[in-house]
Amino acid sequence: MSRNVIVCAAITGAIHTPTMSPYLPITPEQIAGQAIDAARAGAAVVHIHARDPENGMPSPDLNLFREIIEKIHSEVDAVISITTGGGAGMTMDQRTAVVPEFTPELASFNMGSINFAIFPVIKKYTEWKFDWEKPFLEAGKAGIFQNTFADLEKICRIMRENGTKPELEIYDVGHLYNAKFLLSEGLLDPPLYLQFVMGILGGIQPTFYDLIHLKETADRLFGAESYQWSAFGAGQMEFPICTVAVLLGGNCRVGLEDSLYLSKGKLAKSNAELVKKMVRIIREFSLEPATPVKAREILGIKGKR
Repeated sequence: MSRNVIVCAAITGAIHTPTMSPYLPITPEQIAGQAIDAARAGAAVVHIHARDPENGMPSPDLNLFREIIEKIHSEVDAVISITTGGGAGMTMDQRTAVVPEFTPELASFNMGSINFAIFPVIKKYTEWKFDWEKPFLEAGKAGIFQNTFADLEKICRIMRENGTKPELEIYDVGHLYNAKFLLSEGLLDPPLYLQFVMGILGGIQPTFYDLIHLKETADRLFGAESYQWSAFGAGQMEFPICTVAVLLGGNCRVGLEDSLYLSKGKLAKSNAELVKKMVRIIREFSLEPATPVKAREILGIKGKR
């Protein structure tokens, strides 16, 4: 086997809260620092959310994003993938403002509405570091992560106008059909880049059977040679799903957004630790992690400058 595998590091996300791990990066300095270390460990792509530096709550503040992005660009050549998923309670305008503001090479783009539920983790904790954490997690029980077709069309236009390649977040099989529809309407440009998001309650779960089903469905809809793809499993299935995805010809994503643990019962102290483990696994199969230059070539994206 001889192939370059794109490793993405999802640095902080908007799911885990400060109570859950002392290693979760919160401030712009911490988020950028961990992204830089992850890139040096072998991640070609770093996926960025911002948080309020005072309490760790997910934030749409463009000044926070600017500080993170400028610091990363000053140190490494990694591809920066900015979120348009944001965090619970953010409006669509807040979520998408990062694209025209920063014209990133890559940005996440959620392919449909789901019951995005993270409330089951509440029972693991009896005390919280900040008052916002428990209500934030509870909100998923009665809320919907909204991405209507009107929203999808709007984001397609924003991405295209700013030369940003969409990383299509596929939380369930129906999202592949949504992507097919947008492609047929001329709102998405081929080749697509799909990210299989597995393990969120309300979406598809992180089993090997479901991963293969997603891949086979994508092959039928788009043609096996006509798209690029990546996958990850939230929680304990992070490395198993990533490994199988790589062996099936895909790419992978690890990071503290997706799992706080390096192995059973052992908290990861950084995103770089998670990247190093995934890089070691990739090399065990005589594959190599893609450089940022190679990742840009594979994905057909514009380059940071």
